[in-house]
Amino acid sequence: MAHSLDERCTRLKLEYDSCFNSWFEGYLEPAVSASASPESRAKYSKEKAEEYERKCGKIWASYRDCVQKAVKEKGLDNLLDQARKENPLKEPPQMSMN
Repeated sequence: MAHSLDERCTRLKLEYDSCFNSWFEGYLEPAVSASASPESRAKYSKEKAEEYERKCGKIWASYRDCVQKAVKEKGLDNLLDQARKENPLKEPPQMSMN
């Protein structure tokens, strides 16, 4: 796995990556069988979102905060703001069905 933007964040990144990968693997396996009806998909998605928050939510918040701090310390926040102004993403790109 790759290091984080700042070495102080790498431990949190590795912890989050591990948590997310474990959760996502469990999410994918039964997802196909849960897709029988819109109601069952909605119920399954809600349960998995709650599970993610319980298992990985705090780790993600800590990692995100660490990276955001590193972005500011490295002066990258100004570059990101400039890029967003120059090329705002208003809508996701449309995929071609060809």
